[in-house]
Amino acid sequence: MELAFSRLNKRIVSSLAGITVVVGLGVAAFVTRDRWLPWLHSDTTTAKAEEQQTPVEDAKVLKLSPQARKNLRLVSKPVSLRSYWRTVQVPGVVAERPGLSDRGITSPAVGVVSRVHAFAGDTVRPGDMLFTLRLFSEYLQNTQSELFKATGETQLIKEERARLAGLARNGSIAGSRIIELDQRIRRQEGLIQAYRQDLLTRGLAVAQIKQITEGKFVSTIEVFAPPHVSEIRGQQKLQPVAFVDGQRGKGLIYEVQELKVELGQQVQAGQLLSVLSNHRLLYIEGHAFKQEAPMLENAARSAWPIEVEFAEDDGRYWPELKQTFQIRHLANTIDSASRTFDFFIPLTNQSRAYERDGQTFVVWRFRPGQRVRLHVPVEQFENVIVLPAAALVREGPEAYVFSHNGDLFNRIAVHVLHEDRLNVVLASDGSVAPGVYLAQGSAASLNRVLKAQAASGMRADVHVHADGTTHAPHR
Repeated sequence: MELAFSRLNKRIVSSLAGITVVVGLGVAAFVTRDRWLPWLHSDTTTAKAEEQQTPVEDAKVLKLSPQARKNLRLVSKPVSLRSYWRTVQVPGVVAERPGLSDRGITSPAVGVVSRVHAFAGDTVRPGDMLFTLRLFSEYLQNTQSELFKATGETQLIKEERARLAGLARNGSIAGSRIIELDQRIRRQEGLIQAYRQDLLTRGLAVAQIKQITEGKFVSTIEVFAPPHVSEIRGQQKLQPVAFVDGQRGKGLIYEVQELKVELGQQVQAGQLLSVLSNHRLLYIEGHAFKQEAPMLENAARSAWPIEVEFAEDDGRYWPELKQTFQIRHLANTIDSASRTFDFFIPLTNQSRAYERDGQTFVVWRFRPGQRVRLHVPVEQFENVIVLPAAALVREGPEAYVFSHNGDLFNRIAVHVLHEDRLNVVLASDGSVAPGVYLAQGSAASLNRVLKAQAASGMRADVHVHADGTTHAPHR
């Protein structure tokens, strides 16, 4: 009996202990409910949110408000099939055209600069006075002296012949005497002609030479702006004109680009006094590598037009440049430093002028040293779609454009035939039909918005019917 009673007591104690533990756990759970209840609720909410925010698979359509399109400065245009030239970009620079742009003014004789009539920046016409030189040339003085003596000697011989002509007619003297005097006159006239020509080449005017024959020697000489040398190529005559606004009227003009001497300086015959320039006719000098020579030769032979981008040029302040640029010739030497060779494109410049203190100053649109970028045609694509480079976005091997219909933009996969800094060329393979409106830029921004809308679960992938109604995608 005692053994059975002992076992019963153990069972009762064990049951009471279990009940105590359960009650204790219940009390502890009730007391700490503020800590563990949010965990359970958070897990449930997260699971539901993940279930609700499942991204739309393969989203292709996005929706933009009118304000968003304005913020992106988005423009849409209908596409059409056209021809397009694939080009290669070549750097270049605006350069002087030798023999036409600059003229050097040299001293005709040894002398001292006594007056400067045109300074750097001034504009002059052919025939305007540039310098006055005080002659310091022994040779020029001797030439004047010889011309005066030859003129006087000729006059004496003519007077003697006139006196002896009557005697020769009545036989008082031999006729050979008259013949001898005529020979002397012709000899003196030849010397006079040589001296006159020498003085003309030295810069003396006809009126000054006449003074010399009268015994009034010239001690100063004026240097004038020369006439312009025009270039004739076939039937076209290239000749600079005055200013585009016509402030000084028609005619040739020069600008004093650089003054090489100072007042009171002694100069030698042939020494450079100043440099005159007329930038009406210039060259665009391109710099290409040897491997590009076949393409440039083909463009020059075929007379294909070259597209030119002028750096730091704002066409809003100048008349429209109506000129077709073509390669004139290619250089046959390679620069040892840059390993490039040059090719040359004629450029007809534009100018305008303004008045200040009675002097007219000229401003040219294009200036030597200005950088340019040349687009040389290489290959022609027929029946293709051409868009701005910003209208295309790439994702790995895929390339996309966006068609526009109302507030909706549809992403379309396309095949790119050619792409450069400015344009992209798309194949006409049916992915984009002619007449469809395509966004002309901001393709990268549109693609980011499309991904954001797809990730947010907002379904924008609807399609628009011809009647303007929208529907969810058909399954």
